[in-house]
Amino acid sequence: MPRTAGVLLHVTSLPSRFGVGDLGPAAAEFAKWLATAGGRLWQILPVTPTGPGLGNSPYSSFSAFAGNPLLISPELLVEDGLLTRKHLDEEPAWPKGRVDFEAALAFKTRLLRQSFSRVRRGLMENTAFVTFCRDNAAWLNDYALFVAVKDRFGGFAWTSWPEDLRDREALALSRWGAVLAEEILYQKHLQYLFFQQWGAFRHMLREHGLELMGDLPIYVNHDSSDVWVNRSLFKLDRNGMPRSVAGVPPDYFSKTGQRWGNPVFDWEACQARGYDWWIARLWHHFGLFDRVRLDHFRGFAGYWEIPAEEETAVRGQWVRAPGRELFGLARERIGRLPIVAEDLGVITPDVKALKEDFGFPGMRVLQFGWGGDLAENDNAFHNHEKNCVVYTGTHDNATTRGWYRTETTAADRRLVRDYLGRRVDETGVAWDFVRLCLMSVAETAVVPAQDLLGLDASARMNTPGKAKGNWGWRLVPGQLDAALAERLLAQIKLYGRFRAVPEERGATALGVKP
Repeated sequence: MPRTAGVLLHVTSLPSRFGVGDLGPAAAEFAKWLATAGGRLWQILPVTPTGPGLGNSPYSSFSAFAGNPLLISPELLVEDGLLTRKHLDEEPAWPKGRVDFEAALAFKTRLLRQSFSRVRRGLMENTAFVTFCRDNAAWLNDYALFVAVKDRFGGFAWTSWPEDLRDREALALSRWGAVLAEEILYQKHLQYLFFQQWGAFRHMLREHGLELMGDLPIYVNHDSSDVWVNRSLFKLDRNGMPRSVAGVPPDYFSKTGQRWGNPVFDWEACQARGYDWWIARLWHHFGLFDRVRLDHFRGFAGYWEIPAEEETAVRGQWVRAPGRELFGLARERIGRLPIVAEDLGVITPDVKALKEDFGFPGMRVLQFGWGGDLAENDNAFHNHEKNCVVYTGTHDNATTRGWYRTETTAADRRLVRDYLGRRVDETGVAWDFVRLCLMSVAETAVVPAQDLLGLDASARMNTPGKAKGNWGWRLVPGQLDAALAERLLAQIKLYGRFRAVPEERGATALGVKP
């Protein structure tokens, strides 16, 4: 694989017009900017449905297969004749550089309802829509029913629904399917719109010579259509409540570990079904992305299982997982597995063996490269390997500038200075790390947009363990400009990561005009 450079920027962080980034003009402008800057990889976070009740986290969703309606572009709906420009005129004032998720969701929901009402009468005569519903019936039917029922019962979890519906008795499913038929159709139409725009988005990226790396969390939410439909695949009690939950033991991020609360898999049950749900999920994501970052990869070798009654992750235990069997079967049925293994944290020999046996590239994070014995620290620059993806930091880290200011000691800063062989300060450390990242022997180098801009800790995307205030950072129009593209291009060329694509286009400021 040739040396490649890319940028980590989630879709919601784009400076789109309607309060939150989406798949519309701002996505096209960023793709053009990235291609002009010499980048050939755009990495994003999960694109499954989110909500205020889930902390707006892309890692907390009601479905492992559905797309997030919040990412649907109103401008593209206008282009397709599903809305008029007048529909877009009543937008509120949006905060600068932040996402107001609730306001954006309310505004877009109104537009999406209006769009549905305009096409409802002839929807079932729309061959493309009918084909989409048929081709995706394996997950779409249950998801649409789940969301419709959840809305009818005030957003409460499926375990609190009437017992016959909770337990998916045939008569209950049929009855509620009839009662909520219109809302179910609306939810299916939202998914049709999302994947229609997603297809156009992927085509646009290919025109710019860009690959897309997505993200697949290992766990799913307890309150999701996946768990409701596949209760036997998870360790639940007779009422559907988790007996054990997922997390990680005490580590760099937290002294008490992280209690994520997701139900853990009953791997024996998954095996008995031939890992069908997992293989379908992998296949689905390989269709969405060119590469898939498999989050918490170590959980496929062994995972931290916490009794559900525990309030922290301290009292858990390691349990073996059948990743080798799963990936082996997936390779037989799917073929090539374009997986990047998120192998951060407590990595044991069995995790390394699993990754290496399947040839999956792992991850290296420069911010983690200064602790312990540098001779043994895998994240230290001199210990990088060719088959990996190197980052300055990830969505779970502080920005590099913020890290240098608030998370390093005087000794750490001296070490960084001595390692680089020159003076390092807060304002320049982000680009010092950008250069290290691009210089690395790693085949793929990815830099968060915040580090390209040298932003401070206020631009952090997520703080693990923090319940509120995450995921809201986004670009201001024009923030990624031509000068920055030229600077990045020069470094990409210098370190042998430039790959030409046909019809290179000039850089413009990234912004969206009303």
